[in-house]
Amino acid sequence: MSLFPRWREKTEGIVAPDERLPWPQTIAMGVQHVIAMFGATVLAPLLMGFDPNVAILMSGIGTLIFFFVVGGRVPSYLGSSFAFIGVVITASGYAGQGPNPNLGTALGGIIACGALYTVVGLLVSATGTRWIEAYMPPVVTGAVVAVIGLNLASVPIKNMAPTSFDTWMQAITFLCVGAVAVFTRGMLQRLLILVGLILASLVHAVLTNGLGLGQPIDLGKVAAAPWFGLPGFASPAFDPRAMLLIAPVAVILVAENLGHIKAVSAMTGQDLDRYMGRAFIGDGIATMVSGAAGGTGVTTYAENIGVMAATKIYSTAVFVVAALIAVLLGFSPKFGALIQTVPLAVMGGVSIVVFGLIAVAGAKIWVDNRVDFSDNTNLIVAAVTLILGTGDFTLQLGQFKLGGIGTATFGAIALYALLKRR
Repeated sequence: MSLFPRWREKTEGIVAPDERLPWPQTIAMGVQHVIAMFGATVLAPLLMGFDPNVAILMSGIGTLIFFFVVGGRVPSYLGSSFAFIGVVITASGYAGQGPNPNLGTALGGIIACGALYTVVGLLVSATGTRWIEAYMPPVVTGAVVAVIGLNLASVPIKNMAPTSFDTWMQAITFLCVGAVAVFTRGMLQRLLILVGLILASLVHAVLTNGLGLGQPIDLGKVAAAPWFGLPGFASPAFDPRAMLLIAPVAVILVAENLGHIKAVSAMTGQDLDRYMGRAFIGDGIATMVSGAAGGTGVTTYAENIGVMAATKIYSTAVFVVAALIAVLLGFSPKFGALIQTVPLAVMGGVSIVVFGLIAVAGAKIWVDNRVDFSDNTNLIVAAVTLILGTGDFTLQLGQFKLGGIGTATFGAIALYALLKRR
């Protein structure tokens, strides 16, 4: 077997990972995957105060790293992970607007998370996935994912609406997103966050620039920004407290990647479990590289799984094309300046939707896996985990503080391991 797939050309029907469409169609499919990942990959860095250009650039580089580590056998795009938002905001004390003043501290934690993730990948490569599934059953992963969203609930409501106008603008924003989600179809519906954000920004511009009801949108920086240039790279700083807080996100990334592999295996009819360890390693290395350059942690993207499910095209060649397009976008300061013009209140409204969707995604894990809450083990694990995370339960460990998401993550795993032995 060659190191990388020698894609066989195919012009119709289902296209397997080791096949490809003619190159013009492959490029068009790559553009579609960039569009699918774009909204979330840009939104996550904005919510954490990162440079979106760096995030887009590192999503492309991370996808290429993943491709090389798995030998081009697993179709996947790596975009900005929302699992980092809560812990990064907590670790860096980010207020929700403008560049993050403690970006380096967050980056050090992201690198620590990537390193832990890579170690898990090495263990899985050596021992298989059974032990992960034993210690991280759906009741645990669902609770931890839900906590990520619930822990963030106060951020947009308390910190991203300084005036009554901004509060109303947040409401208009999540109504726009909801309308796109319910009343549109096809690709427009898949881009509900991005399209809703654009609609809300247009409404904001009419109310502020046109009617003078609030802070107007200033496009001066967009006009002044060059089309091509280096993004705002940043260096990490290794604070043990931040690293201890952010590293446990590896648990979420493992669960996401595990689900990704299982989903793609089912869709393609190919057993991809043998690439599980390499997939973890690829994602872990990509996260470390991204953090080292000033980017967000990255993860496999459900949005791109959705595109594959809709098109029946699973060719890994498509993801190489998508990654290269993302790298080009990362080197456009004008693109980054345009993103930075999104009003704070609009970002707050989008955040309400996104954080809520994260919480619901945790509940969906329970529903999809038919978690039995008549079993007291499941009931106690879920109940305690949700309150620890939502209430930001903090443990003092010497000079270290383990915040709500960390205590919820470790607590869910430990509690399940303890109670299941009854």
